[in-house]
Amino acid sequence: MSTQFEPGSQPLGGGGAPVGGASAPRAESASVGELFGEVSRDLSTLIRQEIALAKAETTESARQAGKGAGMLGGAAWATHFVLLFASLALWWALGAWIGAGDDRPALGWAALIVAALWAVVAAVLAARGRKQLRQTRGLPDTAESVKKIPDALKGQETP
Repeated sequence: MSTQFEPGSQPLGGGGAPVGGASAPRAESASVGELFGEVSRDLSTLIRQEIALAKAETTESARQAGKGAGMLGGAAWATHFVLLFASLALWWALGAWIGAGDDRPALGWAALIVAALWAVVAAVLAARGRKQLRQTRGLPDTAESVKKIPDALKGQETP
C-alpha cells in the first residue's frame, strides 16, 4: 500500500489509533457521531490513497507502453518497405526460376508462394503477440492493497 497520505490526514495504526502519537477521542467517551466521523474520514483517506495509487500505476504503465508502441510503430513502418521490396525481388526471382523453359516468367505461381510465406510469418507473429498480451500485468500493487481494505475497516491489518 502507498505510504503517501493526504495533508492533515491521520493514517490508522494496528489498533485503530492514529499513527504518530496523536491523541484521539477514546472509544469509551466518544459519541457515536464522533466515531462515525472518524471512520468516515479514515475511509475517505483510504479511498483517495487507493485512487492515487491506481492513477500513478496506470500513468507509468501507459507512458512505458506508449514509448514502446511508438518505437515499434516506426520499426514496423521501415520494415514494411524492406519486406515489400524483398518480396518483389523474391517474386520475380521465383517467377524466372519456375518459368525457366518458357518465354515468360511464371509470376502468378511465384506470387502465391511469396503470399504463403507471408501468411506463415503473420500467423506466427499473431500467436506470439496474443501470448504476450495475455502476460500483461495490469495494476498489481493497486489490486493487492484494495484486497486489504475490508480488514483495515475491521481494525485488523495484515502484513
